[in-house]
Amino acid sequence: MSGPISKNSFRKSLLAAFRGIIIAGNERNIRIHLIAAVLVTIAGFILKISLTKWMIILILFAVVISAELINSALERLANLVEPNVNSHIRDLKDIAAGAVLLTSIVSVIIGIIIFAPEILKFFKNIPFH
Repeated sequence: MSGPISKNSFRKSLLAAFRGIIIAGNERNIRIHLIAAVLVTIAGFILKISLTKWMIILILFAVVISAELINSALERLANLVEPNVNSHIRDLKDIAAGAVLLTSIVSVIIGIIIFAPEILKFFKNIPFH
C-alpha cells in the first residue's frame, strides 16, 4: 500500500494532464469539438436552458472530448509502435475513432432533444409583424 500523495507529485500529475490537453488541443478534431462546445454554450445562454440541461450538456462535452483525447493518445501510440501501414493498427485506430463517432452522434441526438423545444419556445415568444 502506498503512502499519502505528496503535494508535489499531485501538482506534477495535474500539470502533466493539462499538458496533455494542450498538446491534443492542437489537433483538428479536438478543435472541432471545442468549437461545437462553444456554440452550444452560446445557444444555452441565449435560450436560458435549465440547470439540469446544463449539467447534461457539460457531461456530454466531457464524454465527447475525453473520447477524442483517448483516440488521439491511441493514434500517437500506434504510430510510434508501428509507423508502417499495418492492418491491426488500422483496425485499432478505426475502433477508437468509432467510439468518438458514437459519442458524438448520441450527443447530437441529446442536444436536439434538449434544444428543439427551447428553440421553438424562443421563436414563439418573438412577435412577428
